[in-house]
Amino acid sequence: MVKTVRIGVLALQGAFIEHIHSLNTLRGVEHISDVVEVRTKEELAGVDALIIPGGESTSIALIAERCGILDDLREFSRTKPTWGTCAGLILLAKQAIHTKKGGQQLLNALPMTVSRNQFGRQVDSFTIKLATPCLESISSDKGADSENAFEYVFIRAPAIVSVDDPEVESLVSLPPGYGQTEASENGLLVAVKYRNILGTSFHPELTSDNRWHQYFVRMALGAGSA
Repeated sequence: MVKTVRIGVLALQGAFIEHIHSLNTLRGVEHISDVVEVRTKEELAGVDALIIPGGESTSIALIAERCGILDDLREFSRTKPTWGTCAGLILLAKQAIHTKKGGQQLLNALPMTVSRNQFGRQVDSFTIKLATPCLESISSDKGADSENAFEYVFIRAPAIVSVDDPEVESLVSLPPGYGQTEASENGLLVAVKYRNILGTSFHPELTSDNRWHQYFVRMALGAGSA
């Protein structure tokens, strides 16, 4: 019997609809049994993997706490495939800097420090095309250019400024100079894989190229190079 995966997208706030659309484009390509919105602990318990979308990380954490799902998200991310994009990356981190006064709740799943809004305000958003070795084994007829580069979209994005565990695998770094900090002299880290967790500071769901979603599905299935 072919293994399939049921993927949930945390739907408390942020760009969850866009992730659902990207996953639905993979129906028939990858072994996805269902894609569902997750708002309750019961819905979370019914999925095999979870995407925490971009949005406002403080708001997502507050809503999750009020809905009584925050501790369940912590437990889920310890063992099951979990992908955080932008705000989701912040939530998954062990520590965040440049947060709002009083700090914010984190899931403490990724052993690293994330800088919130590393690249500035909404008006400082940018895109950049980069070759991405971890996606090379994934073919795409949608959105990939002739050099197979991926178009990265950064909107009020965080960046990873330190990693606390050698098991954290670096997947994507920006060229030196992006981020306007000393840390960017060596290229800021914007995508990592750690055990069952994928963390990205950009918004792949805002492009027509679904290779990052394929990468995560393969993580969840435990198949392929991911």
